[in-house]
Amino acid sequence: MSVPSMPSGGVVTHDGAGDAMSCAALPRAMENSSKNIALAVADGVDRLIGRLLEVCVSILLAAEILLLFAGVLARYVFLKPIIWSDELASMLFLWLVMLGSAIALRRGEHMRMTALFAFVSPRMRAQLDTIALAASLGLVVLLFPAALEYAIEEAIVRTPAMDLSNAWRATAAPVGFGLMGIFALLRLVRLADTRLIFSSLGTVAFIVGLFWLLQPLFAPLGNINLVIFFVVVVASAVFTGVPIAFSFGLATFGYLMLTTRTPPLIIVGRIDEGVSHLILLSVPLFVFLGQLIEMTGMARAMVAFLASLLGHVRGGLLYVLVGAMYLVSGISGSKAADMAAVAPVLFPEMKRRGAKEGDLVALLAATGAQTETIPPSIVLITIGSVTGVSIAALFTGGLLPGVILAITLCCVIAWRYRNEDRSLARRASAKEIGKTFLVAVPAIALPFVIRSAVIEGVATATEVSTIGIFYAIVVGAVFYRQFDWRRITPMLVETASLSGAILFIIGTATSMAWSLTQSGFSRSLAVAMKQLPGGSMSFMAVSIVAFVVLGSVLEGIPAIVLFGPLLFPIAQALGIDLVHYSMVVILAMGVGLFAPPFGVGYYAACAISRVSPDAGMRPIVGYMTALLIGLAIVALVPWISTGFL
Repeated sequence: MSVPSMPSGGVVTHDGAGDAMSCAALPRAMENSSKNIALAVADGVDRLIGRLLEVCVSILLAAEILLLFAGVLARYVFLKPIIWSDELASMLFLWLVMLGSAIALRRGEHMRMTALFAFVSPRMRAQLDTIALAASLGLVVLLFPAALEYAIEEAIVRTPAMDLSNAWRATAAPVGFGLMGIFALLRLVRLADTRLIFSSLGTVAFIVGLFWLLQPLFAPLGNINLVIFFVVVVASAVFTGVPIAFSFGLATFGYLMLTTRTPPLIIVGRIDEGVSHLILLSVPLFVFLGQLIEMTGMARAMVAFLASLLGHVRGGLLYVLVGAMYLVSGISGSKAADMAAVAPVLFPEMKRRGAKEGDLVALLAATGAQTETIPPSIVLITIGSVTGVSIAALFTGGLLPGVILAITLCCVIAWRYRNEDRSLARRASAKEIGKTFLVAVPAIALPFVIRSAVIEGVATATEVSTIGIFYAIVVGAVFYRQFDWRRITPMLVETASLSGAILFIIGTATSMAWSLTQSGFSRSLAVAMKQLPGGSMSFMAVSIVAFVVLGSVLEGIPAIVLFGPLLFPIAQALGIDLVHYSMVVILAMGVGLFAPPFGVGYYAACAISRVSPDAGMRPIVGYMTALLIGLAIVALVPWISTGFL
């Protein structure tokens, strides 16, 4: 039996094509396999280091809270202060800041400007994200040797109370920068393809090299270098999406290295100095307290009581939103946390009654700006630490300006909802109001206890924050019975991340402010501002415009840290009360922070509300107008800020 033979040509053609396809596919398969292996390795290393770091920061923060609370008990209950408690707390605090900053970089939670990303293609957005990571990695690489040198230099210094080498504290800097570098590199590998990674690293290296080659040209430029580095470089980095803290650090490093003979060691020292104010210890504690208030149901109880009082009137729940934000504001240290505690409770019922989601998100953003001065706001604590204004005076002066802006917002609500259908609203009975009040009393008492303790000088902001934490734990576990121990560790990690992001900005902004001061810019600015026609009124008007713009671009804390030390002495020289000036500056910054299209606070409100940003663009105009009117009233009437001092 014979088998028919196939044409040899056909066989050769088929096999040749298969070989060609295999040869072409082989490099791609190998490339994909290599990429998958790299991703798997990067994911594994990231998870391992990330989990270990999360355990470390959880232990650090818990130890910080217990140590400070023990100090409060020893001082006020047993009348035997622990003399070394503040020193150890300060030592642990620097570690918490640096490790928290590393976690924030790993999780992509450092504050950055992303408003312009909506106008670029997805491919360009990915490119900008990768460049931002590469730039962050570049700063870490540049500062790591200086941080290591700083730790070695501090080894010879002994702490006064515990007689320990200060290297135990200063080593936090190189460890933190090293971890930031590792996480930046791992995120680059995980988020981008090889070509994009190398093009982004090449772009950053090219820019750094170009500035280095241009170094001889900077020397004769004098103060024009300030514009080049602190305006052009900072603005370019911020709008490209580089985190604000890293943008400040890159500009400061470039200015000092290329135009002066200052060693990079000074930058690390100024960062350390910026986060070493003892009052800043309260930042992570208030952030954690805010999360406890949300977790234990205390915020929900406050909102329920206000709703029982006002829920039946036209626009009633919108008034409740304004009042609830006033009560809970400032305790968490994060406006996002404040809004997240209130919006989910109110918005479903408000929508059921016919409120438009665009108006709701617009009012939520406006109340974020309105309550910036309500103590114990982290912005108030920050402005006190960098300018020397009394924290107690700021806590006292911040209450009434928030009320004035609340009144202007309520006027807009009354006008817009004057024809609201109230058929779905039911007036709560006296019994229901009394019941919700009794339930809310422990929650409502906490903000007033905190504010009163600081204002009356009974305890510092740091001490009262620890008292508030243990109060919230007891009330949540015993009274509200909503305490979930399983959430404590994630809350500690979240607190460390948010606090690290906030405080790293303060550190790098402090180094930038020091550079501006050393250059003589502050003296020139003081002379120029004093010569404005109109004196203090012109200065106040210019300050309002400046901080509205700065608030929209840099957010509140960086703007305060950077320009507070420069502008507050001028305000004082012009006869403006510093508490009054603080309130005007903070409110102006808040308007910028929550005003679209650039204010990132507005987009946070949209994200929490799950509402498209486009929906709130038109309604927020009325609310922002009301805020500006209220701000003008506060600026023109100093008594509003100083009447109760």
